Amino acid sequence: MKRLAAVVALVGLATATAACSGGATNSSGGSGGGGLFTTIDVTRPGLDASAPANPWNPKGNTFLGYNGMKLGWTKNALTDPNQFYPGIAASWDIAPDNSSITLHIQPNAKWSDGKPVTAEDVKLSLGIAYTQGSTAFAITPGAAGAAADITVVDDKTVKVTQDMSNPSSKFARGVMDNWVVPAHVWGSVLPADFWEKLKSSRGTGAAADKAREQILAIGQKVLAFAPPKDVSAGPFTLERVNPGEALLVKNKNFYNTANIAPDQVKFLNYSGNEQVWNYLTAGKLDQSGFTAAPTDVMNRIKQTPGSHLIKGFSPVAVGLAFNQSKKPYDNVHVRRGLAYLIDRDQVTKVASPEGGTAAVTTSGIHQKPAQEWLGPELSSLEPYKHDVAKAEAEFKEAGLQKKDGKWTLADGAPWKVTMTAPNGFSDWISAQENIKSQLIANGVNAEVVTVADYPIYLEEIAAGKYDAGFWLLALGPAPYDIFQRLYGASNGWTNVAGKVAHSAPGKGGNWMGSPEELDVQGVGKINPGELTAKLNAATPEEAKPIMVQLAKAANQDLPAIQLWDYVNTQFTNTSRFTGWPAEDSDVLRLPAGVWMQLGMVKKKQ
Repeated sequence: MKRLAAVVALVGLATATAACSGGATNSSGGSGGGGLFTTIDVTRPGLDASAPANPWNPKGNTFLGYNGMKLGWTKNALTDPNQFYPGIAASWDIAPDNSSITLHIQPNAKWSDGKPVTAEDVKLSLGIAYTQGSTAFAITPGAAGAAADITVVDDKTVKVTQDMSNPSSKFARGVMDNWVVPAHVWGSVLPADFWEKLKSSRGTGAAADKAREQILAIGQKVLAFAPPKDVSAGPFTLERVNPGEALLVKNKNFYNTANIAPDQVKFLNYSGNEQVWNYLTAGKLDQSGFTAAPTDVMNRIKQTPGSHLIKGFSPVAVGLAFNQSKKPYDNVHVRRGLAYLIDRDQVTKVASPEGGTAAVTTSGIHQKPAQEWLGPELSSLEPYKHDVAKAEAEFKEAGLQKKDGKWTLADGAPWKVTMTAPNGFSDWISAQENIKSQLIANGVNAEVVTVADYPIYLEEIAAGKYDAGFWLLALGPAPYDIFQRLYGASNGWTNVAGKVAHSAPGKGGNWMGSPEELDVQGVGKINPGELTAKLNAATPEEAKPIMVQLAKAANQDLPAIQLWDYVNTQFTNTSRFTGWPAEDSDVLRLPAGVWMQLGMVKKKQ
């Protein structure tokens, strides 16, 4: 799948042209002994030469971990969302009750123009985050995990407190995962009375509403802001960008510059998976994040001189989700029958042989953290192993009829399973085509429909236009994030100011349409949306029994059939650089620029 959608991407395609000067494999290329490091930005295909060096601009030429710095870098932990590597923050203190986080800025951090990084830079950057409504800096009244106050303690220390009226266990993550930009360049984007507006926005009534509107309007100006030049506190700064490539050069003022091996970094443009495959098979890339590839392409990549794959945990799974407003998917026995009929091992082998492992069962949780969260309860879940006889029994229980070897609806009307996928998502489309073949072979008519792109796909699935489509599940490590994919807004439950409301199917973005209450065997009657909301502020020990109940609910009711759990497969090349992370390293979901900051990635001698 395109990385835009896969793991980070709930975040225009351009065509790479001959303007790309990366036609030859990398040799030395740089201005010094470190040479040239060539990669791609897996979060977005298509470079925009006219876009500014603005990290908040969706097409901005800021590259995470290279010329774009955050307060900290999130570790790829199984169950704890609040583990980080240092970024602009050298260290941090999280209050035991999660009520605050105190940030200690890197003592030697400087901007590329030589000015020191200060607490005022951090405060301004977090002020800008409010204009974007991001994570801990949402201005929605009652938002969970919202920051209540930002205090400059001294020139190198900032304290951020949480609004404890609706706390979130991942408040620290919401603070640390924010861009930091220089106040002496960006100061003009926030008006002089911004902090007064922010204070007013936290109230009620017309004045508060007006203040929130004004802050959102500032946000639009932030998106459009174009710094005259790239001033970075990261290991590189942007030198130039054209439709074919972006070139970054080493920042001599970076606080840990001795760790940075390359003198230059080149980001190549691409418009789809196929182009990345070509780069990899030609040996042009020193590193690339996961890009789905069929077996024959993967074999060609592996045969490229120096090719090296690193695999690790990726907290995301994909499932076939159902619109229960569409018959016969409102009947749980139909969903169970399909779960038994689909051979997940075969689907995974066809669609994601290197980037996924067939789901052991449907739990709503990736298999690795499921073992931590569920313990022995994991083995009690129905595995839904491929079993045609059980599938037929479930279909009959649902009242479906089989005539001349073909399954029909209960009234004898034709039944066709229509699955939808976004164009360009090679693994999703391959998977659906395989499922289609499996279903047809067992008497269930099926078809695959593609739509233009992922944004349209998200818009149309939310509008309830599809019978069934692929849906990303298990987005860890925070337990609330994991289950809100099944029992959140897409299934009718919204959490506002700590209060859970439920919308009827077809209303308020509820396209899944599960029952508001489920009677779960061994658990009893539960409201899965309310249980999911409790996870937002739960401690790990409080979360475990809730996770068990929700996993059992997902396993029994099957709002989606979990197909495969993703594996984070990183493509690297040892011909020019060494020191790559180890298998299962907790840095594997971070960009290679962060690996360099941490002392990895060295020029091959």
